Amino acid sequence: SQKQSTEKERERERKRERRDKKIERKRTESKRMGSKGDNVAVCNMKLERLLSMKGGKGQDSYANNSQAQAMHARSMLHLLEETLDNVHLNSSANPSPFTAVDLGCSSGANTIHIIDFIVKHISKRFDTARIDPPEFTAFFSDLPNNDFNTLFQLLPPLVSNSCMEECLAADGNRSYFVAGVPGSFYRRLFPARTIDIFHSAFSLHWLSQVPESVTDRRSAAYNRGRVFIHGAGEKIATAYKRQFQADLAEFLRARAAEVKRGGAMFLVCLGRTSVDPTDQGGAGLLFGTHFQDAWDDLVSEGLVAAEKRDGFNIPVYAPSLQDFKEVVEADGSFTIEKLVVYKGGSPLVVSEPDDASEVGRAFASSCRSVAGVLVEAHIGEELSNELFSRVERRATSHAKDVLVNLQFFHIVASLSFT
Repeated sequence: SQKQSTEKERERERKRERRDKKIERKRTESKRMGSKGDNVAVCNMKLERLLSMKGGKGQDSYANNSQAQAMHARSMLHLLEETLDNVHLNSSANPSPFTAVDLGCSSGANTIHIIDFIVKHISKRFDTARIDPPEFTAFFSDLPNNDFNTLFQLLPPLVSNSCMEECLAADGNRSYFVAGVPGSFYRRLFPARTIDIFHSAFSLHWLSQVPESVTDRRSAAYNRGRVFIHGAGEKIATAYKRQFQADLAEFLRARAAEVKRGGAMFLVCLGRTSVDPTDQGGAGLLFGTHFQDAWDDLVSEGLVAAEKRDGFNIPVYAPSLQDFKEVVEADGSFTIEKLVVYKGGSPLVVSEPDDASEVGRAFASSCRSVAGVLVEAHIGEELSNELFSRVERRATSHAKDVLVNLQFFHIVASLSFT
């Protein structure tokens, strides 16, 4: 028994030595790469060319971590219906295609379900009005690095014109033409007066860039020690708010040129109920707690320099209703038909809520599916793996708190253009 105990102790010692050597190798590699400038600082790149949700169909892909977004979207379909009921329908004498756009479509099936819903609802309106329905066109738009291939593989087949009407009442087929449009929705994407309805869900909280002052060491708004706005200082919050409002103003200007008279927009983005912009609600818990602590772990272990961490900031801002309303009213192009804060719920979907390990994995996968691309660009794949393994461990140890407190609120805006 004593011999077995001694052998177990030796084995534990060997494991500790191997672990320490591995950590030391990573420290050395991190310093070597940092000195050569091999890692790319996100703030120095065009975010438009880099940002995307994680593609493919793997465990950490957006396609496999967007079930909660699907549930939130379904819970808001009655609000989307109200917007669609206000869209002008062309007469049979002017049979131009009815065109719908999903901005920030990403790479999962959610965007397809939304476009299907829009086409079927508008088709019913044409039928009720006894107007021959036009052809339908749908544009799926996102940044150039989006995984459009996975999205297009999920599209059902297009039916022939001879059975379009039957298809509208059936599942498993597509009754509209499609195209992908890569580019930032903070600029023009379509010809003037060509779009009937714009839809965008869970995207407008992504900024066009991290505010420059936030990563500038000489700035009073330098976000030292943090990777997100949550819990930061007033100057940092002001920088984020200004960036969001400037971006939203550009978004509205672009859409005002593209939408048809009588058209509309249905917009959903992360929002907050607090008047304090440094309290980012659900987004703050996702990026400002265990994700933040995992970065601090890497710094304390010598795997990442503090300056490297401080050079990374999540380009997300969850606005208040007032933040959003101010921009729409200042722009003046659109009429606000509805503007509300809507409780979406948790972004996590777990089959066993009492299983802390499953909750931890779900939290880390959710976080990685939306921020993993940016993290890898900043510190590389190996250190990114280290970071998210720490996110998972921390979330696992706080599983009950994660399930109870990680709740998202959304800004829902229905805007008309006359």
